[in-house]
Amino acid sequence: MKLIARLVFGIIAGVAIGFVANEFIAKLMVTIKDVIGSFIFFMVPLIIVFFIAAGIAALGKGGGKMLGSTIFISYLSTILAGFFAVFVAMNVIPSLGIAGTGANAPSEIEGFLQLSVEPLFDVLTALLLAFVFGIGIAATHSSTLYGFIEEGKNIVELVIRKAIIPLLPFYIAGVFAEMSYEGTVFNTLGVFGVVLLLAVAMHIIWLFIQYTVAAAVNRNNPLSLLKAMLPAYVTALGTMSSAATIPVTLEAVRKNRIRDSITNFVVPLCANIHLSGSTITILTAATAVMHIYPGLAFPGFSGMIPVIFMLGIIMIAAPGVPGGAVMAATGILTSMLGFEEGAIALMIALYLAQDSFGTAANVTGDGAIAVLMNGLKERRLGNHQSS
Repeated sequence: MKLIARLVFGIIAGVAIGFVANEFIAKLMVTIKDVIGSFIFFMVPLIIVFFIAAGIAALGKGGGKMLGSTIFISYLSTILAGFFAVFVAMNVIPSLGIAGTGANAPSEIEGFLQLSVEPLFDVLTALLLAFVFGIGIAATHSSTLYGFIEEGKNIVELVIRKAIIPLLPFYIAGVFAEMSYEGTVFNTLGVFGVVLLLAVAMHIIWLFIQYTVAAAVNRNNPLSLLKAMLPAYVTALGTMSSAATIPVTLEAVRKNRIRDSITNFVVPLCANIHLSGSTITILTAATAVMHIYPGLAFPGFSGMIPVIFMLGIIMIAAPGVPGGAVMAATGILTSMLGFEEGAIALMIALYLAQDSFGTAANVTGDGAIAVLMNGLKERRLGNHQSS
């Protein structure tokens, strides 16, 4: 919650500075935005390489039907949540009157420092490298390369936690100071409330869908299952981290009378690979940005299908820190949807404004997968005994 408070303060400070700024102050804020933005975009390919490669390599080290089933169900849940989010957003957002309201267009203001730090490689190259090394390490069981990838991931996560996340409020302040100086800020702020309410509503609906399916397989009441998961949901609102909420999630899942062997396996695994709530938020915010940002166009439902499938893969290995999911997703947004720096800044702000709700949906959804896996286990045992 501290990150949200800092983000809100950054937005308010940026708007206020933009209103009273002269040209010098405006250029100073643009300079701050440009410098931090260059650093963020430099880190994106490294985030993709190390986190996805480490995620694929780690999953390959396990074995058994339960691992494969849990990964498949988590990925299916994530991409189905993506389809649901895009379908709702593309039909609701245009009807709300926010399309073409004029978000922050590319500015003519130039900062004092023209700093351009080029990433080591582009996003598609990073994705291919991650797949090659992740699959290769899993296949060859190379402990040396696995250690290198893990250590690289730890370094990148440290950079995200200690540098990028603390700098984000200043970056957002620079973005909103620029918009405020140019007179486009209130149209953009109006979009925030719409996207927040829409995303949270979809989180709740998706959780009901998840638990209805899981309860049908496990022969339970979905409402009683959801009630038991409330402590995990509330805890995740405060921690903004699926990993930090694992102890509470474990206790909540046990209250639903799930086998300990399944609970202890599924909950920690899904905390890292199942991010259906974050996927809903990212795609809802992206749809809104494409409707309001000059130069972007929504590609239609069919055009979003490859984005959803790729985002599902990215979410499997998203950094486990507040805002980590949207940081990992920026590569997809830039390479597949044409987002540039201003649109990415809006995406980050929109996402972080409700990150705690997305995390709470992720964590609660993990409980649904545990229930579903328990039901499938019971049915297999029942069929085996009857035969």
